[in-house]
Amino acid sequence: MSPELQPGLRFEWQYTVPPRATVPQLYHDTPFCLDMPDVLATGYMVGMMELACVHGMLPFLDWPREQSLGTMVSFRHLAPTPPGMTLRIEGEVIEVEGKRVRFKVEAWDDVERICAGTHERCVIDTVRFNARVARKYKAGAA
Repeated sequence: MSPELQPGLRFEWQYTVPPRATVPQLYHDTPFCLDMPDVLATGYMVGMMELACVHGMLPFLDWPREQSLGTMVSFRHLAPTPPGMTLRIEGEVIEVEGKRVRFKVEAWDDVERICAGTHERCVIDTVRFNARVARKYKAGAA
């Protein structure tokens, strides 16, 4: 991780909401969700907020050897977004402590602010991380 990844760093990312990201589509195998509004699912929105932070970190990582994983999310979903609208997600690094990076993140659709909160990611060495996952998989299969 580059030492240039510091508090105050700002970034922006855009993403157009696909139909598969709505509540009825994302949870198509859960009958009561099929009757829910056809708007961006909170779970999918959280993923977009995370990806915006990944995108903001990319220039400061030795990708793909170094990557990051989400370790904390705290978002308020403020307004509904229908599919087809484009999200503009803005973030700022607010803290760097070792390999942990904390962000302030907000998102707007074509009309209004839809999300605000914080997110934390941890930088990982993919070789070591994948070896750990393989050990866990082996232990679980036993």
